[in-house]
Amino acid sequence: MCTMSWRPQYRSSKFRHVFGKPATKENCYDGVPITLSVHDNLLCAVNPRFIAVITECAGGGAFLVLNINHTGKVDPHHPKISGHRGNVLDVKWNPFSDNCIASCSEDATVKVWEIPPHGVLKNITVPWKELQGHSRRVNLIEWHPTASNVLFSTGYDYQVMVWNLNCLDAVVKNPVRTVSVHSDVVLSMSFNTDGSRLATSCKDKKLRIIDPRTGALLQESSCKTHKAGKVLFLGNLKMLLSTGTSRWNHRQIALWDQEDLSQPSYQEDLDGSSGVLFPFYDPDTHMLYIAGKGDGNIRYYEISSEKPYVHYLTECRSLLPQKGMGVMPKRGLDVCSCEVFRFYRLVTIKSLIEPLSMIVPRRSESYQEDIYPMTAGTEPSLTAEEWLRGMDKGPLLMSLKPGSRLESYTDLGSVKALSRSHVFDLIQKQPRETPRTPPTHLPISAAPNDWSSNAISTGQRDLTHPSPPKTENELRQMFFKQQDEIRRLRELLTQRDIRIKQLELEIKNVRNTHTR
Repeated sequence: MCTMSWRPQYRSSKFRHVFGKPATKENCYDGVPITLSVHDNLLCAVNPRFIAVITECAGGGAFLVLNINHTGKVDPHHPKISGHRGNVLDVKWNPFSDNCIASCSEDATVKVWEIPPHGVLKNITVPWKELQGHSRRVNLIEWHPTASNVLFSTGYDYQVMVWNLNCLDAVVKNPVRTVSVHSDVVLSMSFNTDGSRLATSCKDKKLRIIDPRTGALLQESSCKTHKAGKVLFLGNLKMLLSTGTSRWNHRQIALWDQEDLSQPSYQEDLDGSSGVLFPFYDPDTHMLYIAGKGDGNIRYYEISSEKPYVHYLTECRSLLPQKGMGVMPKRGLDVCSCEVFRFYRLVTIKSLIEPLSMIVPRRSESYQEDIYPMTAGTEPSLTAEEWLRGMDKGPLLMSLKPGSRLESYTDLGSVKALSRSHVFDLIQKQPRETPRTPPTHLPISAAPNDWSSNAISTGQRDLTHPSPPKTENELRQMFFKQQDEIRRLRELLTQRDIRIKQLELEIKNVRNTHTR
């Protein structure tokens, strides 16, 4: 007689052992004056060059912009972006420009700022664009995911406004569209992959799916067992995820079919805490992260298109509670260490920003292609005018493989990834001048392959004749500025090297053709 022993059945998954790796103390940002606001927003935004965090400012609202690589103690007198007359409530980086950021405020305005390439070296008070149209404070902003220079905002006037930033005026007083389907304050907004649908959660406890061009209401939830707080489209899975509370005030997550919001397809109670749950979804790995405000927990799951839909993986715990957090775009991750997600946790009790990397444990240190599929790149697939005329396109994809990108920011493992086509476009736009011998005062690392007059003049201005620093803060800023200039010159050299390799391949192909 054969006896069979029972064994637990595990679902096969390459992400089952993902773990959270907090940054060491020297790679955190210490002494950051994080805002005291109790608003339920992320309060932080990140891209491969900068990290922005909302802070306090006498007489108005402000936020800090720090260079992503300048970790450690933050200067208490670090310059701020301080053009708002009321508290800043939300900040978001332009997905197609690492030097462009939008902010909204209690002063009922939205402002769009251009950040200098070297970072913020002095207070900035004049925005690139000021958007005036809301009658009450503006609490949320979102960039369109595929169209360039299209920004959405919503406020306590219950309106969602659509802005085209390609207009010539510095002050824009009328949005191109206004969506008026909400009866209370909008708590969160999320786009589907191509930006043809906008999902919102509202203080009236309802979820809505809207056509963002026409403002037409397409779907509305009427579920009484789930009070939605935040909402998120789950990539191409045709599903929505919401976080909120049950009728017994337990924190809860729910999945919805985007074509039918009458009842959730899946519901799960998590705990009895009171802090809002922030959801984050990675469409490349189909991983969902749920982070609680006011606690140190980040739960993560895998999402599938078939029942039971949600597969719990594990939980990352910290004794330090998070007030908000930012997320690094995929192109800024360290793919050589199998990093698939990176949070920047705002820890107010220590005035600290702590990077937290989600790592897939692999023995090999080489690039793991199976966990890094093509991902959304840095180029828009539509202009603002094309999108407003009715066109919809998915994002232009790029590879994260080291050989297929330009590595511009290598300090502390941070990299900026660009597609091959974008690199080629950059090279084509470079001025075709006769190579010049670099001045002797420029750094040795900047090789003489490409010396445009602009590069030389910049180098002379920044590295040869700086005004003498008067304070330690000025000295530090000058040092950072020179470091950024050296990185820029290295980037020019890398671009030229790539161009040389492309030309060599073209010549080889022509020779092979003639030989045949």
